Amino acid sequence: MLPLNMKGQEKVVPLKYGNMDQWVTRKIHESGVIGGKTKLLYEVAPTKVIDGNEPYVNLGGSPWANSNVMAKVMGIVKTNTSVYPEKRGNGYCARLETHIESVKVLGLVNITVLASGSLFLGDMKEPITGTKEGEMALNSGVSFTTRPKAVRYDYKVQMSGQPNRIRQTGFSRKSVVPGQDCAIMTCLLQKRTEDAEGNIIAKRVGTAVVRYSRTEDWKNGATYEIMYGDITKDAGYQEELMKLGVGGYYARNSKGESKQIKEVGWAEEGEAPTHLILQFTSSLGGAFIGSPGNKFWVDNVSLVY
Repeated sequence: MLPLNMKGQEKVVPLKYGNMDQWVTRKIHESGVIGGKTKLLYEVAPTKVIDGNEPYVNLGGSPWANSNVMAKVMGIVKTNTSVYPEKRGNGYCARLETHIESVKVLGLVNITVLASGSLFLGDMKEPITGTKEGEMALNSGVSFTTRPKAVRYDYKVQMSGQPNRIRQTGFSRKSVVPGQDCAIMTCLLQKRTEDAEGNIIAKRVGTAVVRYSRTEDWKNGATYEIMYGDITKDAGYQEELMKLGVGGYYARNSKGESKQIKEVGWAEEGEAPTHLILQFTSSLGGAFIGSPGNKFWVDNVSLVY
């Protein structure tokens, strides 16, 4: 998907806390059996320091969550940090990184996983209790009812240079996944309903997905058009990145249960969405897949009307 040069009258609406200038710093104390270190986790929300192993709930009306998590597996408190605030000009930006995270306790647990940095609209339920539950802890998307023309943000990318990715889940051997890694931005507008069994059914209203596969310095105000309706015949359609059900996103239903969102079709022309999914990720391929060393910086996220 190519950047868009928008002409004429436009209205730019910054997303709340989308300038990445305010961060909560969480001081989490890992279990003594794995070294007892104090680790820092960061959240995009009004500036504050929280000291203690408290599950995080979005503060200050922030719509943002990320892949920084506190896990409690077999009674052991462990953290993963893959999203960081970084100074930029007079404020901050977000830096997303792909790295290897491991925890070893003799005779008890020996897990090495690949973790990519992800920043998204929604929230995360803590503590994570195992690598299999990670995806289900995500509540992807926020309530949203308008039809913006485009998504706009500043970005910078650093690629690892590896020709292939790796898959490391913690419970199986490290394996090679063919294809170069890339950073990715996914913006999906959905019209969601809930069936009698509590399943979340969605029609795709709008789509914008961009992959970054080479190192680039800061680009300010990069603007990407949101394509509406059935885009399968559109010149900009990329099956791998834009097909229905892409990303395998989870959300919580009206009962608070985690459900994988079932995208069942394309919305009719002119339909309004109920939810917006917006995610920035330092690696492509889903959980536990990527190339360590990938970095993706994001700042000043807004929607254009």
